[in-house]
Amino acid sequence: MSASATHVLVVDDDPFTAEMTGMILEEPEYEIILANSGMEALGILASDPEVRIVISDLNMPSINGIQLFLALRERGFSVPFVLLTGDDSPPLRLEYSMDAIIAKDEDLDVILPRTVGALLAKADSPSGT
Repeated sequence: MSASATHVLVVDDDPFTAEMTGMILEEPEYEIILANSGMEALGILASDPEVRIVISDLNMPSINGIQLFLALRERGFSVPFVLLTGDDSPPLRLEYSMDAIIAKDEDLDVILPRTVGALLAKADSPSGT
């Protein structure tokens, strides 16, 4: 892992799913950081200013993906946020102004890397668009 690797935070209460999601994004330019809860994710973000994007499961105990997204925005974190769900939830993206909501299905290994790449490129552009 190079010192300039992009820190990607993956949040899921199921350690196997978190690990598999991280493996989908396993590229030399990414450093995957795993959190097993929304609370752990908040702690990581508070201590690691290098996190550039958050990918979170929707359904988690204690703090779900939506609550995590809202907590991040309330604390001033503006990093891109991707919500992963097994539900059909497109209205959530509009209701909460999330960057992306992706269904956990057989296309996740194609869609997730493309989405992360596009959101990071957008965040790096001078206008943010």
